[in-house]
Amino acid sequence: MTHTPTAHKPSYMRIFAFLAVLTVVEVTTAFTPMPKSAQVLFLVALAIAKATLVAMYYMHLRFEGRVLRLIAVGPLLFAIILTIAPFYDLALRR
Repeated sequence: MTHTPTAHKPSYMRIFAFLAVLTVVEVTTAFTPMPKSAQVLFLVALAIAKATLVAMYYMHLRFEGRVLRLIAVGPLLFAIILTIAPFYDLALRR
């Protein structure tokens, strides 16, 4: 008896709907009266969530091997470091 691997078929419309909901949350967050630092952190978190969904499902990284995922995550970590570094420098100047 031969076992054939089943093909994963994600629901692209469901992912699209979730991305649309996240976009609506982003737009409403931009117009809500909240502290700017909290607003920026929340919007960055939403943007990371949306980018992760796009990479995992539309770029098909969810169904790839571990090595390819690590290759994709490497530049993300580098971008996070380059984003945080100026804030660290700014905090030390005060």
